[in-house]
Amino acid sequence: MTGRATGAVVVLGSANADLVVRAPRLAGPGETLSATSATTGAGGKGLNQAVAAARAGARVAFAGAVGEDPHGQLLRGVLQRDGVDTALLRTDGARATGLAVVTVTDDGENSILVVPGANALDDLTDDDRRAVAAASHLVLQLERPRELVRRALRVAREHGTTTVLTPAPVSDGLDELVALTDLLVLNAGEAEELSGEPGVERAAEALSRSATTVVVTLGADGALVATGGAVVRRVPARPAAAVDTTGAGDTFAGVLVALLAEGARLERALAAATTAASLSVERPGAAASMPTRAEITAALPDLPDPTRLQEATP
Repeated sequence: MTGRATGAVVVLGSANADLVVRAPRLAGPGETLSATSATTGAGGKGLNQAVAAARAGARVAFAGAVGEDPHGQLLRGVLQRDGVDTALLRTDGARATGLAVVTVTDDGENSILVVPGANALDDLTDDDRRAVAAASHLVLQLERPRELVRRALRVAREHGTTTVLTPAPVSDGLDELVALTDLLVLNAGEAEELSGEPGVERAAEALSRSATTVVVTLGADGALVATGGAVVRRVPARPAAAVDTTGAGDTFAGVLVALLAEGARLERALAAATTAASLSVERPGAAASMPTRAEITAALPDLPDPTRLQEATP
């Protein structure tokens, strides 16, 4: 298609202010625990993936919504500092910026509660449509209204834009969205829930009969790839001492898309993505933990050309 911006990535998704509370463990029902710290930072699966892709060298535009409040200003600033185009980031005067309350335990695990706020905006603007039509890749999640995601996927399909979906949070009735997806990226639990199949390999195989390619992340065990109803590849993970797993899946997805958008073969993009995710869990935060291009390069010194990671130019 003429006019397509090669390597351009549009992320249509959520942006939240993350209130991160660190505690020895997760509180049980009716239980009160003393936490050790609380911080506010940038998050939301869409924002996280946009930042991860930008730090890995992609040209990224973020289509989302924030409130007319200090949290919205914070998130816009985070995106802009990482070089993400925010022309499609809208300000909703009627709703507050989305808020996530994240509890992180001493062993690095987390639980998350989300108030959607401005992420509930459900219209796809003409500017959004033009950006999707011109992009090489469209990246979506399910923290925005499902109908918005469906419309964006259809626009991408009409214009030959590669579609990438991370279907979280998983819910019923996603068959149409999966069928419109070229690359489905999800974790093992999500794969089993979405497919209705026990076992990660069976789940991936089932999903790959609808989506073109399915990538299932396996934490410390790396990732696997399924296409055409069969698991075709496993990718090991770099060993990591986990401090905070928040945003690791988003790091994986963003870096994977960044490499694919610049022409990397899937197996090499997966190597970069698993490495980036392992780097992200070694420090606290969501967007704040995501590695730069140089850091991924240092952890992958033997990645061969032409997909060897190099420091991105401004």
